[in-house]
Amino acid sequence: MNNDFYYKFILPDESIADFVENIGMFHNQSDREKEVILMPDGRVDLFFLQSESAPFQIILIGLETVPEQRNIPPHTIAFKISFKPLGVEYLLQTSIADLLNSAKNLPTAFWDFNADDLKDFDAFLKKIAKKINTLLPDKIDERKRKLFELIYVTNGEMKVKELSEEISWSSREINRYFNKQFGLSLNAFCKILRFKASLQHIAKGKLFPELNFTDQTHFIKEIKKFSGVVPSELLKNKDDRFILLSVLKQQ
Repeated sequence: MNNDFYYKFILPDESIADFVENIGMFHNQSDREKEVILMPDGRVDLFFLQSESAPFQIILIGLETVPEQRNIPPHTIAFKISFKPLGVEYLLQTSIADLLNSAKNLPTAFWDFNADDLKDFDAFLKKIAKKINTLLPDKIDERKRKLFELIYVTNGEMKVKELSEEISWSSREINRYFNKQFGLSLNAFCKILRFKASLQHIAKGKLFPELNFTDQTHFIKEIKKFSGVVPSELLKNKDDRFILLSVLKQQ
């Protein structure tokens, strides 16, 4: 983080932690574009943003399976909610299968937010919390809740067969659910979570596999697949391009 590019992320209240991973913001205060590399992280982002060159807009970004370079225009401010998969299904109440590695604009009055809500992040947090609490379901499918609990606590390292047996839900039905709702298989999603967990180790300078990779070669291959660079280059994080890694380094 530098004076020209500011970002901040906070963890959600425990009452919504099954649905929301974090709520954050960034502000490109400079007169130049800011180049960033978005890496797959298993989250679905809802952005509220505006810049000098573009009016207020609301964008929903689906799950990503490949790294993507984006340029943030000068004087852009954005607030965002990063949803876990259950948040997409139960709060947004939509399928994002058609948004794999893509995004779409939502109506500018979505959830009754507007450009004025970008003036104060603390006020935004309160408004978001109030809105989400009105959308919380009375109950959720216990198999899905348990499935995601196991996936997250194990950083995606449990085999699909093991997950299936643990929650008494067939592998075939689980994959049908994932593909229909999120646009990818459970195995693909788990690999993304394992990559994301590996970033925590890389951020600390650990450039060897700490998780269930076959060997160092496999580890490097997977890191490059999802970030576009090898672990040593990722650690350097030239020009603070990999924001996710920058955030982890601060933790």
